[in-house]
Amino acid sequence: MNDKQTVSLSDLARAIYTINRHAKTAPEPKHLYYIKKEAISRLLKEKKAKKVGLHFSEHPKFSNQHSTLLVKVDNYYFHIPPTKEDFKELKHLGTLDQNYRNPQTKMSLSQAKKVVYRYIDWTPEQKQPTRKKQYTSSYYTPSSLGKMEWPPSKSFRNY
Repeated sequence: MNDKQTVSLSDLARAIYTINRHAKTAPEPKHLYYIKKEAISRLLKEKKAKKVGLHFSEHPKFSNQHSTLLVKVDNYYFHIPPTKEDFKELKHLGTLDQNYRNPQTKMSLSQAKKVVYRYIDWTPEQKQPTRKKQYTSSYYTPSSLGKMEWPPSKSFRNY
């Protein structure tokens, strides 16, 4: 049995929505956006998602207006980068339409990632256990206690 079949379309849409919501505020969103795009691309290939049209982005890159592809998955709408073919084949819808609102959903990010990982057959890299490094400071001076000459040598005599 294929793992992909165990993920319902509505669960997958909710998981992508959760990942997308977290990616917008994440300090390092690259991975979240990658798995969102990967899942939506696969859904499009399997004809389980539909391209709606193109929107101008609300966040222009370097002050240049650019477009994003609006995709419908179940009852949710998402934006992903468009391909050259999308510009030829799809209608441009102009500025972002606030009518495309997603239903609120409650799903934890860890649960959402599990659902999407299962769907896209992605395995997170296992982090190698790190050995604790010996603390060394550039300011460290070894103690000279017990190593001093006593009585002090000539160099420490009265001036």
